[in-house]
Amino acid sequence: MTAELVRGQNHPLDRTRVEIRVAAGGPVVAGVTLGDEQGRLSGVEAVAHPGAPRRTGIEVPRQAAAEHRIAVDLDALPAAVHRVSVLLALPSGIGGLTAFGAAAAPAVTVTGLDGTGIARYTITGLGAESAVVAVELYRRQDAWKVRAVGQGYADGLPAMLRDQGLPQAAELAAEIEDAVGRGQARAVPAPAPMTAGRSERPGTGPAAAPAQDRPSPAPTTAADGPTPSGAGAGTGAGTEAVTGTGTASGPGTGVGAKSAAGPKAGDLPPTPADGGPIDYRHPRRRSAPAPAAPAPSSPRPAGPPPSATDPTAPDGSPLPVAGDAAGWSMDERLYNQVWGMFEDLARSVAAYRSAADFAETRLEQELDRALADPRARLGTAGDAARATARDKHATLVTQARAALDRDLAQLTAESEVVEPALPPAFARWDNPVWQGYHVPLERPMALRLGDLHLPEVLDLRIPMLVRLPLERGLWIDSGPDSYGHGGPGPERDIGRRELPGALTDGTPDGAELRRLAMESAVAIAARLLAIHPAGEFAVQVIDPAGAAAPALAPLVESGALPAYPLPGAKGVAAVLEELTRRVELVQMAVRHRAADALPADLDTAGQLLIVHDFPHGFDDRALTRLRYLADEGPAIGVHLMLVADRAQSREYGPVLDPLWRSLLRLTPVPDAHLADPWVGHAWTYEPPLAPSGSQVVRQVLGRLAAARRAS
Repeated sequence: MTAELVRGQNHPLDRTRVEIRVAAGGPVVAGVTLGDEQGRLSGVEAVAHPGAPRRTGIEVPRQAAAEHRIAVDLDALPAAVHRVSVLLALPSGIGGLTAFGAAAAPAVTVTGLDGTGIARYTITGLGAESAVVAVELYRRQDAWKVRAVGQGYADGLPAMLRDQGLPQAAELAAEIEDAVGRGQARAVPAPAPMTAGRSERPGTGPAAAPAQDRPSPAPTTAADGPTPSGAGAGTGAGTEAVTGTGTASGPGTGVGAKSAAGPKAGDLPPTPADGGPIDYRHPRRRSAPAPAAPAPSSPRPAGPPPSATDPTAPDGSPLPVAGDAAGWSMDERLYNQVWGMFEDLARSVAAYRSAADFAETRLEQELDRALADPRARLGTAGDAARATARDKHATLVTQARAALDRDLAQLTAESEVVEPALPPAFARWDNPVWQGYHVPLERPMALRLGDLHLPEVLDLRIPMLVRLPLERGLWIDSGPDSYGHGGPGPERDIGRRELPGALTDGTPDGAELRRLAMESAVAIAARLLAIHPAGEFAVQVIDPAGAAAPALAPLVESGALPAYPLPGAKGVAAVLEELTRRVELVQMAVRHRAADALPADLDTAGQLLIVHDFPHGFDDRALTRLRYLADEGPAIGVHLMLVADRAQSREYGPVLDPLWRSLLRLTPVPDAHLADPWVGHAWTYEPPLAPSGSQVVRQVLGRLAAARRAS
């Protein structure tokens, strides 16, 4: 089983001859440095690079490429070598990337010579950096380990070499660039991404893809801006999903890294000069070309004979296929397809609303002209002009609605295919995939936080996916105001009918909202536990009043939560002190590259801290620690989830405003409070609750507990 590492984590190597495989979103230069116990280099001869690809026990590629394989024989290294650092840098002058943040996060995998995976590290969170120390193999007490480093350098290769104590850093960097330039003709380009095969709908533009045609992460939410935050590949990978302050950004995070101003003028499809229909398809979405037919002499692979044409619907449009989007894995393809559906729905509804607004404006103008002449106001001519204007208005609205209905039918058909194919991390609790749940062996790439929909189509739900690890905390608003931000609307009645066990026909009262908020928090916590390998994620709870015990029962009964939280200020202080200590120790270990020096009793698993009824039970010291965890915890694997009514913290004034702004706001009931900055829609968010009366959450947690005991 390949161990998925996070920054600062280490993993033992069970062999001394390994291969290091690099996969990036564009051409990169790969190199290796051989350092002493402090990581210092003895000279330029301690660096393997394209100009000098072979050193004792090391061989690196000779050119820039999107994929590399580095051979390492640890037994052959000189005795003075204690650290083997793998360096990645972006080449200059070949028309490639200028910053790692502009493409998909590079991934480094340590494998055996037979290809068996040992450890894998995806370097997320890179932005303007053009060079990075990806991983290092280090010797400690005659045993070798691999550590995920992920240290980036905005000043490029010279700064990275200088940081490792090489006096001739600038000269060596120039030599490497020269060697890469000489080998440019041999450079391997980035692997061609799988073009999105989702049909180019005439009225629905497909999802946009960023530079290098790599898929954009998910949209961001109001707070981030559903990854959704502009972080989708946004932060790491985009700011991923819809943010809590009220905007939904798109992976990815996350809508993708798309400017609110829209595409550049050069990217827009030309407007037909003959007055024909405008092509609304996204300029960077292309259909996959049909593969060339094999030569007659080519042997046909085993299996059923291929059909002459792709399957199509009765109307001739291509049938939707799950995973028909760009990506390196099936999960990533489904993730990008979901956010492509989000963008398509947003674009179609925006076109419909624009056409309806135009029809309304034109009606007003024509009525004004008809009434401008006093002589025509009362006669048959005035009545005819008004009737004609209204007929034109009705025709325009009908045409716009027909185009929207056509797009919605295609999106609904695609949703019906994609939803059943989603993995547990992306699936609703009522998805059959949970009935066959098995504890995963690898960390997931994203998490479903709920569903999004628009009032024009109430029965089409788009999964709200955010990238993992979470780059911002969550806030489930349990205050009465959480149900009023979107105003009245038909979608609220739909929401109440969909959650009969949770909501009544009237607006929920304060006690009901607090109960639903805690149930939503437990549902998200259970999902996080279920989609991580056994023992690699844990949950801690602060409940000063002890009011959350009924909602926490599934976690306690399954052993995911060792016991009910201690009440009062003592329980608050104990949990915050433990997590603050963990964050500080891991930060120091990462900063000084001494992860193996962490105390043996320190739990390095990812952590989710649920704080119920905040700020009840918090003094000034506890508030300071909580803000510290909110700021520094996500980078170390400690994530925060507040279940709180903001009105209860008014006595603190503006002190807590930065905390609220840093969190992604969710609601325990359907509410239209998330807005995407792309087209400005107000999306209705629905919490990820299990169906009323279902035991699926307890069953999943029970299987997870059994796997944890067996491991």
